[in-house]
Amino acid sequence: MTQPFNTVALVGRHEDERVAEPMAALVRYLTKTGTTVIASPGIAAAFGARSVEEAEIADQADLIIAVGGDGTMLYAAKLAGNVNVPLLGVNRGRLGFLTDVSPAEMIGSVQRILRGEFTSETRLLLDACIRAPDGSERSATALNDIVVQRGDGGRMLYFETLIAGRPLNAHAGDGLIVATPTGSTAYALSCGGPIIEPNLNAIVIVPVCPHTLSDRPIVISADLRIEVTLHSHGNSKAEIAVDGISLGHLGPEDRLVITRSNRQITLIHPPGYDFYEILRSKLHWGHDTRFAAAAEDAG
Repeated sequence: MTQPFNTVALVGRHEDERVAEPMAALVRYLTKTGTTVIASPGIAAAFGARSVEEAEIADQADLIIAVGGDGTMLYAAKLAGNVNVPLLGVNRGRLGFLTDVSPAEMIGSVQRILRGEFTSETRLLLDACIRAPDGSERSATALNDIVVQRGDGGRMLYFETLIAGRPLNAHAGDGLIVATPTGSTAYALSCGGPIIEPNLNAIVIVPVCPHTLSDRPIVISADLRIEVTLHSHGNSKAEIAVDGISLGHLGPEDRLVITRSNRQITLIHPPGYDFYEILRSKLHWGHDTRFAAAAEDAG
């Protein structure tokens, strides 16, 4: 059977020893299999891979392996650009909902993936665009979330959200998160948002520290257009962050427009991947010591 991935790119913070060790092991293994390994100049020099400028990685790679945490995976997703190169994550971070392969299972998982034994899934992306009154625009694409957050001191934000042109709510608080199913287990989760199954065509809107308890998270179709505007009487500025990177400030005359992107990201998983097992593992569901003690007593 033809190997599906002949050129593999490595991405990660190789200066971190926890990342460097599995990266070196990957280069050794992939080279032995005859796979071409490419990486940015710094990584290539450190581990003997072929040096490629980051802007060219997506055009040359059949697969990108991100070694690190979910932040590294988000960075790899941006490198994938419009080419939609499949991504595989090796977890060297903390939670790691996106980077689901452990270092202990890494070589075995990659071996099976190179043989074509894997599952793949697509994840939706969101486009964020700040539109100014003069017609100028600033835009970016998110795999996780788009966040409206306070841009100055401790001032509360006053803003309004519209869905498909219809008013949803006039908010007062610290901000707002618009998250994909992928991002529902990130910042949105810590603000009380629901976990959304990754393959659902849905997004969640989650208020951050709302000033009224009735302002609650809401799940909507990913195909609906979202608009956010600031109220001028609030005398505050908001900053827009897309996957944790600042897109710029939102002023009272500006509009933040969020729509489903025409692009998508493909994630590769080794055989046996189970989203619900990831949840149980990362969130420690089913590990209540009270039940274990009760079982011991009953025995």
